[in-house]
Amino acid sequence: MSNSRIERDFLGDREISNDCYYGIQTLRAEENFHITGVPISREPLFIRAFGMVKKAAALANRDCGVLSPTVCDAICYACDELIVGKHTDQFISDLIQGGAGTSTNMNVNEVIANIGLEWMGKCKGEYEFLHPNNHVNASQSTNDTWPTAFRLALYFKIEELGASMSILSMAFLRKGEAFGRVLKMGRTQLQDAVPMTLGQEFIAFGAIIANDRARLLEAQHLLTEVNMGATAIGTGVNAPPGYAKKCVQYLHEISGVEVTLAPNLVKATPDTGDFVQLSGILKRIATKLSKVCNDLRLLSSGPRAGLSEINLPALQPGSSIMPGKVNPVIPEVVNQTCFYVIGADVTVTMAAEAGQLQLNVMGPVIAFSLFTSLTFLSRACLKLQSKCVDGITANAQMTHDHVMNSVGIVTLLNPLLGYATCSAIAREALQSGKSVHEIVVQEQRLVTQDQWNEIYSLENLVNSAFVSE
Repeated sequence: MSNSRIERDFLGDREISNDCYYGIQTLRAEENFHITGVPISREPLFIRAFGMVKKAAALANRDCGVLSPTVCDAICYACDELIVGKHTDQFISDLIQGGAGTSTNMNVNEVIANIGLEWMGKCKGEYEFLHPNNHVNASQSTNDTWPTAFRLALYFKIEELGASMSILSMAFLRKGEAFGRVLKMGRTQLQDAVPMTLGQEFIAFGAIIANDRARLLEAQHLLTEVNMGATAIGTGVNAPPGYAKKCVQYLHEISGVEVTLAPNLVKATPDTGDFVQLSGILKRIATKLSKVCNDLRLLSSGPRAGLSEINLPALQPGSSIMPGKVNPVIPEVVNQTCFYVIGADVTVTMAAEAGQLQLNVMGPVIAFSLFTSLTFLSRACLKLQSKCVDGITANAQMTHDHVMNSVGIVTLLNPLLGYATCSAIAREALQSGKSVHEIVVQEQRLVTQDQWNEIYSLENLVNSAFVSE
């Protein structure tokens, strides 16, 4: 028995190894689009989503009399194999490709056809019994199956990122609770402002992540509107009556996602607005996550000649020349990840803008950008939590000394002494190097020691009461 088969399309014949479930169109795509080196197999949720889409289409086509029960069963068997994660190595098309995703769709169609043929007791390539186009792709086009599978895959990947963000947020909140009584100086414009606790600062970090997670889940809901049944441009050409509604209902049952049919398929088919909005949310997450990492690097700077308010876990030597140097490598790598995501948002924006008339052919680069951004952000959140935040410790004496040596604490005396007097005290402290306590209590006796102790107690410093006398 030959270890290869001959497949043909209107461009000619090609030899395909019988080890391969993909066919001639996938082979051509692999040869034409070796751009990123990242094949579809690297996005198993995309393959899983395609399996759900093709199964829903097969069931709807059976109900509409387009497919026989036998052919439908074969397709459904193959789709179930993909849904549980089998045969991912057969998806070799590059994620970035010409043709608006046609090569991806055909990769799926060919793999499903050949798995189904073996289930029917036939050989790979005996397409007269189960054809990639005539049967697996019946009543469909790349222009409705690809966007629908893409939306489902994004929906699933958003769940992964949301879970990672929740883990990171909770890690910050736990640290916030642990640092609840660690007094420190708040800063604005990198200058001393007013006191707070390190706990308040870390709780704020957790709230930032939690808030952005909520925005992410709002964007996730937008992805549930699909255009199955639109076929080529939204007119439903080659799809039987009732197919679209049946297909979407089956897709809901198979995926567990509350998918709905877009009310205007001509509008929905070229529309990439939901992807632009999701990308904008990812940029928001990246921007704020990077800001948090900047703060962690600044707060841990030193350790002898910087702020040194917190200690990050020491993970690796930080220099090939300076012994003993340890760098904030996890916040640094998260920063860089965030820079990538912010740049990917520009790519999504340009690709969305580049659509013309009834189709946007730039979908593959949108997919690559969003898939990688979601994956990278999810990994970054988990690394930041496990390799950094969980192991952070506080230098409580250092933070306390920063507060008591700061001129900024004079602000708490404004209600009692007035702005002008406090300004004079601040000026003298800066010029003389004396502490505010020395000037106010010991020298000018503007405040008694008991008053000072009350005003500058931890509780009042971080939740100040109005003092007028």
